[in-house]
Amino acid sequence: MATFKRFEDIVAWQKARELNLEIYRICGSGPFSKDFDLRNQIRRASISIAANIAEGQGRRTDKDFAHFLNIALGSVAETKSHLYLALDLGYIDNKMFDELYSRLDEIGRMTFGLIQHLRNAIKTIEV
Repeated sequence: MATFKRFEDIVAWQKARELNLEIYRICGSGPFSKDFDLRNQIRRASISIAANIAEGQGRRTDKDFAHFLNIALGSVAETKSHLYLALDLGYIDNKMFDELYSRLDEIGRMTFGLIQHLRNAIKTIEV
C-alpha cells in the first residue's frame, strides 16, 4: 500500500483543494454566477478531483487507489474542458484561464505520477 497514512498528506489533494477554492471564487460573482449549469458543472468536476484522490487513499489497496486516481484524472480533463467554455463565454480572461489550466496540469502530472508508482508497486507484489 502507498505510504500515505492520510489523504491530507497527498500534495495533489492539497493542490486540488486550493483549486476548488479558486473555482468557487471565480464562479461566485459576475455573469459566471448566473450561469447555473456551467457554474455547477465546473464546481462538481473540480470537487471530484480532490474527492477521488481522498476516496482512493481511503480504500486501502494500491489497486483501488490507482483506480480512483484515474477517475480524478478524468475530472482534471473535465474541469479543463469547462474552463474553455468559461473563457469562450467571457466569464474568465486569458490570464485566469492560463493560471487555472496550469494548476490543473500540475495536479494531473502529480496524480499520474502517483498512479505510475502504485502500478509499479502492484507489479512488484504480483511477481
